[in-house]
Amino acid sequence: MPVTFTLDEQIAALEAERERLLRFPEEEFIAIIRDVGFSCDRCGRCCTREFNGHVFLLEDDVDNVRSFRPDALIPAPGFEACDQQGRFYVSGYALRTDPDGSCVFLEDGRCTVYDRRFAICRVYPYMLHREADEEGRVDWRQISGLNEHGCYNTPIEDAECARIARETRAYEAAFLDQEIRFRQALRDLFACEGLRYVRRTYDLLMRDFRKGAGVEVRVFHRGLFEPNRVTSAIYG
Repeated sequence: MPVTFTLDEQIAALEAERERLLRFPEEEFIAIIRDVGFSCDRCGRCCTREFNGHVFLLEDDVDNVRSFRPDALIPAPGFEACDQQGRFYVSGYALRTDPDGSCVFLEDGRCTVYDRRFAICRVYPYMLHREADEEGRVDWRQISGLNEHGCYNTPIEDAECARIARETRAYEAAFLDQEIRFRQALRDLFACEGLRYVRRTYDLLMRDFRKGAGVEVRVFHRGLFEPNRVTSAIYG
């Protein structure tokens, strides 16, 4: 989604969201986890583009993937800005999917890197952030895909509930931190190099991109913007 608020406004909103996240009562989240009682039944649906769109990776996970399967990385979809020279910017990388929409690490319904799976995969389907529902009402979301996959009402020990709660909060905090640092770096880059966001350029290039044209996407990673040349074909 293109920038619609100033970067400073976006940064302030994300920082406020991070504060709300850190203040969310752990006991309340633990109770929700215990009540839901999710148990994976290995259906593999959560590992598909149809069910979950894309898997956004934190920077540690990007470094992990690069150590053994660098071609599995693509710029995360939903480019967030475009400068007057036609270069897009996005806050991180995502996992590539196969033509059928399944994760490149999914084979015969099983994860081939389960022992070193990524942060979002470890905490899924648990969530701890605020977003709008289908009617536009913003509230806390704690479970993704409720009643759409897996098994529920499975007894979970208190210690396990607490672990899930801690890891989920840590993931959400790391994600927000990455989004904040991306916008801070983008703000500084634009100011330093005399760049500006041009909505018309964004819209025209996105139109061509959807038709198959290649575009440059600068992906934020470890404080730098890494250039990537991509077409819409890699997103299925």
